[in-house]
Amino acid sequence: MYGDQETVRRILTGTGDTWAVVGLSSNRQRAAYGVAEVLQRFGKRIVPVHPKAETVHGEQGYASLADIPFEVDVVDVFVNSDLAGPVADEAAAIGARAVWFQLGVIDEAAYERTRAAGLEMVMDKCPAIEIPRLGPVAG
Repeated sequence: MYGDQETVRRILTGTGDTWAVVGLSSNRQRAAYGVAEVLQRFGKRIVPVHPKAETVHGEQGYASLADIPFEVDVVDVFVNSDLAGPVADEAAAIGARAVWFQLGVIDEAAYERTRAAGLEMVMDKCPAIEIPRLGPVAG
């Protein structure tokens, strides 16, 4: 498993509240849109990262992680598995503390590199599903 319950809990409750959501756009039909909304409801600051750099849920968007002019705690990845590894590498490069690959996003080599770089990581899970399970601790 790529992220036991303790790691999930640590990332959601103790790693920090600024979450860059890679793949988040203003398209309401995409999963990232709803997940970002749930994260906000639980007190997270979301930062949209998408080539269009759109403002989403009232937050300024950026074209890449490197363009974000402030610290990011967690990078939540909504891209295809074949594109996710470079995003994880970029997360480490900008000093993020954790990487979260969404349901269906799996890259075992990226998981190993990210953990070796000292970041926490969860893969193939959804924070919008996990955070309510934590109970009153989250949010």
